[in-house]
Amino acid sequence: MLTFPEFNPIAFSLGPISIHWYGIMYLIAFGGAWALASYRQKKVPEQWSSEQISDLVFYGALGVVLGGRMGSVFFYNFDRFLGDPLWLFRVWEGGMSFHGGLLGVLVALYFFSRSIGKGFWETADFIAPFVPFGLGAGRLGNFIGGELWGRPTDVAWGMVFPHVDQLSRHASQLYEFALEGVVLFCILWWYSSTHRPRLAVSGVFGLGYGSFRFFVEFFRQPDQQIGFIAMEWLTMGQLLSAPMILAGALLLYLAYNKPRPLTAS
Repeated sequence: MLTFPEFNPIAFSLGPISIHWYGIMYLIAFGGAWALASYRQKKVPEQWSSEQISDLVFYGALGVVLGGRMGSVFFYNFDRFLGDPLWLFRVWEGGMSFHGGLLGVLVALYFFSRSIGKGFWETADFIAPFVPFGLGAGRLGNFIGGELWGRPTDVAWGMVFPHVDQLSRHASQLYEFALEGVVLFCILWWYSSTHRPRLAVSGVFGLGYGSFRFFVEFFRQPDQQIGFIAMEWLTMGQLLSAPMILAGALLLYLAYNKPRPLTAS
């Protein structure tokens, strides 16, 4: 049985300013996405410019932060918001949601694509392989912050989170880091390394992330303020991931089963 090392959430301080590990992970996430996108851009300079890549990452980061915060408030903490609407703006108190961040990114990509004259799905297919890098960094941030811990377990690799209780629990943050971050990145990077039909890369991302998140939710402690949504096992994370699985499967089907144009006989 392992014990959570109780990291100091503050990485270092510069005078009165404290730099938190979670913020550093966000910087790593966005910086890594920019580096990976720039690497791919050099292979297709006729399709994407360096300036467009920088703007794309900026739009994506804006969508992640705004959407992630709003998703956390409206998906997971709506009652708290009703009692204290200004809490929505107190981002320093924590609270981010991947599914909200995803919706924010989709909106940002729509406006970005229109501004440069590209199709939405062309942009989405291009950026999808870089998202798992950011997801992995975020999950490490969750682990360092000692949040989003797992359910009690008796497996040998169970971990005690002393700030929670003395029970051995799944380190579900690391499970998500491995699946949503490392494994999904490897799948998408390989899959997108050769030409694929439009919608396909986005479909693999939706199907892959939705499936991995749905699975890990069986090991992650449900949010205390919500608990199980139904059937004593369905969590909010699974409820929000199920549409991603269906959408990903639909995008893959459409990508490989586009109707052929009619030809004159």
